[in-house]
Amino acid sequence: MNIRLLLPALASVLLAACATAPKPLQGQFAPITPQQSLAAGTQGQSVRWGGRVIETLPGPDQTCFQMLARPLNSLGRPMSNNSDASDGRFLACRAGFYDPAVFQPGRDITFIGRVDGQEDVTIGEYAYTLPKLAADTIYLWPEQTAS
Repeated sequence: MNIRLLLPALASVLLAACATAPKPLQGQFAPITPQQSLAAGTQGQSVRWGGRVIETLPGPDQTCFQMLARPLNSLGRPMSNNSDASDGRFLACRAGFYDPAVFQPGRDITFIGRVDGQEDVTIGEYAYTLPKLAADTIYLWPEQTAS
């Protein structure tokens, strides 16, 4: 076999291996966006949602994250190249304490979990219904630096 053909093929395979979602974010998920989850019949569906932290709210038994939903790229990371792309807000909750000093506003997180209904909140003086996610996996992405 010609080595000039083997090297590009090998490089393609290696690059493709690098372009997969991190192991905790792999799997099959219902193609339901946070806003679509407000419709009937989505309760309990397994989903992968992500976005930017708006607020981290530790409680006595669990921590909830109010998120600005973003479309996910092929790796499962919230896309930031179009800062206006959003699917509204959602609330993701998981048992345990997650430090608001680490899970700061503006950080990217991807969650895997089940659609768990909705919660009514007030944003400013506006009544807003947030889709709710019972999170099994929380993946805090490393901060991106401008180069």
